Amino acid sequence: MKLREIATALGCRLEGDGELEIRGVAGLEQAEAGDLTFLANPKYGLKVKHSRASAIVAAKPVPGFACLVSDNPYLDFARALALFYAPPRPSPGVHPLAWVAASAVIGENCSIGPFAAVGERVRLGRNAVLHPHVVIYEGAQIGDDFLAHSHAAVREFCRIGNRVILQNGVVVGGDGFGFAKRADGSHFKIVQSGISVIEDDVEIQSLSSVDRATVGETRIRRGAKVDSLVQVGHTCVVGEDNILCAQTGLAGTTVLERNVLLAGQVGSAGHLTVHEGATVYAQSGIGGDVPPGARISGSPAFAANEWLRCVTAFPKLPELIQTVRELKKRVEELEKDAGQHQTGPVPAPGSLLE
Repeated sequence: MKLREIATALGCRLEGDGELEIRGVAGLEQAEAGDLTFLANPKYGLKVKHSRASAIVAAKPVPGFACLVSDNPYLDFARALALFYAPPRPSPGVHPLAWVAASAVIGENCSIGPFAAVGERVRLGRNAVLHPHVVIYEGAQIGDDFLAHSHAAVREFCRIGNRVILQNGVVVGGDGFGFAKRADGSHFKIVQSGISVIEDDVEIQSLSSVDRATVGETRIRRGAKVDSLVQVGHTCVVGEDNILCAQTGLAGTTVLERNVLLAGQVGSAGHLTVHEGATVYAQSGIGGDVPPGARISGSPAFAANEWLRCVTAFPKLPELIQTVRELKKRVEELEKDAGQHQTGPVPAPGSLLE
């Protein structure tokens, strides 16, 4: 594909030779002649001069390179990647080794792979792809352009919107973790009678789970992206355009508002709200509500700028403790000397520090 064709497709301004033939896309260090690369972060600018790429996507022209000038180089590089690579799509139809219930309603142009199973009264929208071993339980309702990779499961009566992607091993609507303790200490399983709802344009990465509610629903709102090995507990709400990174866990009834970012291994106690635009840094433990736009860290988590000061001081604690002990000893000696030379009442301990 010629560079000018890519510029037109992306809506970028072309600087340089538009007749360059571009064969693929690659990162700055991996790119070869014929590749398109990108510069999104100025701190990597020094690496540009060593790149062998033929062209670059950047926020401003780069000397020595044909350039696609973009307001968002990372986004436009991602869009360029889609011009060169499309994942293979199975042919439409139901494989002879798949099982589809007679009462299921299957939309046009769907592909259902071998050993996939579609239960009674399922409604599956147009253009869906179910890879091998996908299971859709009874009564599930799924919109158009659904893509489920092998071993994904959608449990009974759950609802999924349009353009949703489930990567390998995702479970939507597995039982929430609910038990009532009997007098003898044993546990009685609470029936999980609610559902899980996944709205439009959500992607859930491999081996993550969205538990069904005890009553009511667990909901992942439009545009949210959930990384691998994430658990969304029962009756949680994950807000629009949220990012939940790997190994994050939400205890039941956690509410995340719009544009929340939880970095890797964040844990949330239940029955709290993380308000709009908040960012929670990796390995943080959220124990209470988080204000809008806040940036928090640590466990228990608090303001990120304060946390950075604390972790900077933490390695110095042994030295600080030793200093405090020495100062305390000197103060005690001074107070003792003052008491021996004073004819009046002896001052209270610590008064010399005041």
